[in-house]
Order: sequence, then structure tokens, then C-alpha cells
Amino acid sequence: MMETTIIFAVIILTGLLGNKLKSLTKSGAFAAVMVGLAVFLGFGVNGLVLLGAFFLTSSLWSKYKSSVKNPIEEKLAKGATRDWRQVLANGGAAGLFSFIYYFNPDSTWLIGFAVSLASANSDTWASEIGPLSKKAPIYIRTLKRVEKGTSGAISLLGTLAAVAGSLLISLLSFWLFHLDILLSFLIFLFGFIGNIIDTFIGAFYQQVYHCDQCGMETEKEVHCHLPTRRIKGTAYVDNDMVNFLSGFLAAMMAIFLIHLFINFPSHLF
Repeated sequence: MMETTIIFAVIILTGLLGNKLKSLTKSGAFAAVMVGLAVFLGFGVNGLVLLGAFFLTSSLWSKYKSSVKNPIEEKLAKGATRDWRQVLANGGAAGLFSFIYYFNPDSTWLIGFAVSLASANSDTWASEIGPLSKKAPIYIRTLKRVEKGTSGAISLLGTLAAVAGSLLISLLSFWLFHLDILLSFLIFLFGFIGNIIDTFIGAFYQQVYHCDQCGMETEKEVHCHLPTRRIKGTAYVDNDMVNFLSGFLAAMMAIFLIHLFINFPSHLF
């Protein structure tokens, strides 16, 4: 009981610290605490370590060379400080799988949990490191070079960062949960696939707006203190929705594959 109380206190203090360091807004800190509690209920301290690895490395990369990336943030809907929507977009699926596991302890939910975090880590590392590339990225719809920060654009540096981000979560899952090599590889593979899904949804369905004041294409609904005009994309499909869907879909694909082809034990703990 005392150990559980201490861990709950640490989760809450971590959220408050994130707000203090301006990595999280107040709403983002609250959402992060809720996700942390769900993960602890489902997968205990090991789950929190995996979740923490994502949030910590993502925050560090968002701060890395932030002055270089500041101009790009004019195009993006979110900055380096995450609000509740951004927290749930990246960690909500992990919290959901943890909550499901708490009531239905089938260990395929562990794979879903790990894949969703691998996907979020892969996408975040690509988004934070890719813009540091010396060359402009290539837009997958036209295969032409576009401005950095454009949703649906890829670069070699960003792709390598995406691979590394997914690999980190895969290796930590292997170590923390004593998984075999095949399952760890699946976490890595589908984590990276989640980043690919994110890129395709971003290119074909994510909303893009035009600022009539300065002429910039942006993800923001308000720019130059004025409402922007949507020029493409599907209603409600913003960056947060893209991030959530890509991780969730990648996780469900991995779970489906395991149930279909792999003799996976239903309980690990």
C-alpha cells in the first residue's frame, strides 16, 4: 500500500514538474497524470518506465536546437509545450491498452501498449530531428521538395530518427517485460509502421489552413491573430487526431497479426 501511494505521488509530481519546466500546460500535466495512473494500474512500474522513456526523450528532442526549429512552429498547430490533446494524442492509446489489460489481462494488450508508444516515439523523433536536416523534405503526394514542417513530408534524417525512436521502445520492452526477439521485432516494426501511417494520413487527410494576412500555409486555425481558411484536408482530422490514429491503428494491426499467426501466451505477469 505504501509503495503504491509513493508511486501515485511520483506520477503527480512528474506532471507538476513537466508544467514547471514548460514541457506541459496545466491541462497537459493533468492528462499526463491520468495516462500515468492508467499505465501503472495495467503494467506497473515497468509500464511507467516505458512511458517515461517516451515522454522524457520526446521532451529533450523538442528542446534540442529549439531556436533553429522556432520558424517551423509557425506552420505547426502545436509548439514544444504539450496540452491535454497532444498528451492524449501520443499517450492516450497506451493508457487505453493499459486500462483494458487491467480488466482483461490478455498479454496481447502489452504489445498494443508498446507498439503505440513505439509509434509515438518514432513520429516524435522524426518530427523533432527531421527539420534539422540541411535539405528540404520530400512531400509524398508529389515527390517534390517542400518547406520543412509540412505534414506528409519525409527526409532521410527524419526517417533514420523514426527508426531509432521505435527501436528504443522495442529494446526497452524486450528488457522490461522479458519478451522474445520476435515480439520485440514486431514492436519495432509496427512502431515504425505507425510513423508511416502518420505520414500518409498527414499528407492525404490532415487539415491545412491558409493565413490571408501573411499568406502562410499552416496547421493553425488562428494565425496573425486572425482566423485562417481551410484549404484542404478532412474535417476534424488535425495533427492530434493523426497522431492518435496512427499509433492506435499500428497497435491493432500488431495485435491482429499476433492472434492470427503467433502462439502468444495470454498471460505474462
